[in-house]
Order: sequence, then structure tokens, then C-alpha cells
Amino acid sequence: MNMARSFSNWRKYRQTINELDRMTARELSDLGIERSQIKAVARAAVGF
Repeated sequence: MNMARSFSNWRKYRQTINELDRMTARELSDLGIERSQIKAVARAAVGF
């Protein structure tokens, strides 16, 4: 169960990074996110 949860969290982390990475600088700015913060935001969203 723990392995399945870890894999699920990793997939959510990667999906969040991919979605944010596809956004333009303007879209990220509207969300209050800088491109350099994408990984940190993804980690916080998943709970890493």
C-alpha cells in the first residue's frame, strides 16, 4: 500500500510540474508563481 501511495504521489508531482511548465510566464505570474518555483510548488501540492 505504501509503495502504491508513493507512486501515486510521484505521478501527481510529475503531472503538476508538466502542467505548470506548459504555462507561459504571464500565466504563471497571474498565479503568483515564478518558473524557478515550479518544483517547490509541485512538492507542496503533493505533500513531499
